Amino acid sequence: MQPNFGIKIMTAQLIDGKALALTIRNEIATKIAARNQQGLRKPGLAVILMGDDPASHIYVQNKRKACAEVGIKSIYHPLSAATSEQTLIQLIQTLNHDPTIDGILLQLPLPSSIDSEKLLELIDPKKDVDGFHPYNLGRLAQRRPLLRPCTPYGIMALLDSTQEVYKNRHAVIIGASNIVGRPMALELLLSGSTITICHRFTKDIQKYVSTADIVVSAVGKPHLIKGEWIKPQATVIDVGINRLANGKIMGDVEFEEAAKRAAFITPVPGGVGPMTTTMLLKNTLQAAMNQDT
Repeated sequence: MQPNFGIKIMTAQLIDGKALALTIRNEIATKIAARNQQGLRKPGLAVILMGDDPASHIYVQNKRKACAEVGIKSIYHPLSAATSEQTLIQLIQTLNHDPTIDGILLQLPLPSSIDSEKLLELIDPKKDVDGFHPYNLGRLAQRRPLLRPCTPYGIMALLDSTQEVYKNRHAVIIGASNIVGRPMALELLLSGSTITICHRFTKDIQKYVSTADIVVSAVGKPHLIKGEWIKPQATVIDVGINRLANGKIMGDVEFEEAAKRAAFITPVPGGVGPMTTTMLLKNTLQAAMNQDT
């Protein structure tokens, strides 16, 4: 038997996104039930799905199921891939003016013939429950958040569940997309963390990851982040969902090795994914409450 010279092998605690999502959804359902007792209408979410992308159909189906479970009324608008941009614009404008609709969800990706950014900007910021509109991102940047991007919002809830202390902590985010990376940086900056963002032009990502107290990877490349890079006792949030040829799903982080070093780590699947839909529900309720005032 070889001596271990007193070296302790650390085992990370899993951050259970499914369990936390269930807790938050129960809280949302309770608040909506209380609204109903007060004679207030159910929050309304309009879901627009364009085209026949199988993954998008599954996502929309899951979101509508989640709405039904908490008491949100979802109105489904399926459109063919041949639908014109002008028709989609008219639909969004109609929903913007519908007082029974609190949130508008435009499922991405859209067909290549449609300008996604243009359409997302047409959504009333008060009904932008995905949190993608420049107005809502701008409010987050100014430390005055209204409707927050769902995945970063969910990640903050996951971090809070570990009793994370953000101040004087170095957070490294890998990926700079408008959906996750950039708003994630704003959320962590708002919390008091010191932020580094790594992207496709960053050289030597290992150097930055190895200094991180909090790692958030949102790239979509399996095992991009090696477990040996993880700083001992760091918190690791893996947003990546990568399906391999054999059907197995894995994240961006080399999970088994990272779990030996980290204090907390999210599994894939079952970590960040359930929280994204949950925060969509929370935003929809918040949008309804904002309309009440």
